[in-house]
Amino acid sequence: MVKRLDQKSAVVTGATKGLGRSIASVFASAGASVLVVGRDEQGGTGTVNAIKEAGGRASFFKADVSCRQDLEAMAKAAEDAHGGIDILCSNAGIFPSARVEQMSEQEWDTVHSVNLKGTFFAVQACLPYMKKRNAGRIVLTSSITGPMTGYPGWAHYGASKAGMLGFMRTVAIELAKDNITVNAVLPGNIMTEGLDDVGEQYLERMKQCIPMARLGDPEDVGYAALFLASGEAKYITGQTIVVDGGQTLPESIDAVS
Repeated sequence: MVKRLDQKSAVVTGATKGLGRSIASVFASAGASVLVVGRDEQGGTGTVNAIKEAGGRASFFKADVSCRQDLEAMAKAAEDAHGGIDILCSNAGIFPSARVEQMSEQEWDTVHSVNLKGTFFAVQACLPYMKKRNAGRIVLTSSITGPMTGYPGWAHYGASKAGMLGFMRTVAIELAKDNITVNAVLPGNIMTEGLDDVGEQYLERMKQCIPMARLGDPEDVGYAALFLASGEAKYITGQTIVVDGGQTLPESIDAVS
């Protein structure tokens, strides 16, 4: 049976854990050869090993997405290892908490360097390889926080995630003539390692705000990204898919109680 991403080469940044690991695994299960990118070599190797154990193809490349030279080398590594680049999922992101009154310039800049500038560098680095094939799929991992909602302590994070969508819409226009689409997934509360230490009471409060009464699985985001990376989405560009179990729908907690 032909899989949706057979013969495709995918690059997934921030794929050493969490959503990125799940996206990389879903892409590989759909037939893609995946370059797993991140700063954590141990975590990246774990992702690669899990993909290979499931019968997929993957390799790891260590890179800091806020460094242009790293991502230029990343794109070359994808070509060397997997023959080119068909798909980029720019997923790498950080979300430290800092209230705006106490937030330092360095804290603001660090979040934007990884989340927003890292997206710019990743897209720019992969474009020449996509243009060689006169086709490409770019999927950005944004968030409901920033584009749709706010949360105390995440002003820098929300601004970076909203900025990704402004970037997406213009780049989608610029690249349309090259048969390259640019879209984004906007996750809500997803059960990843980042929530391991928040406690059961906090998790229950989160669930109470979601109409589906549960947090999402990382694979929920992975399958949304898979659709946007596939040929089925060939006429979709500059668009977003919200993956939040209806979290952004209620106007108050009374609506889901």
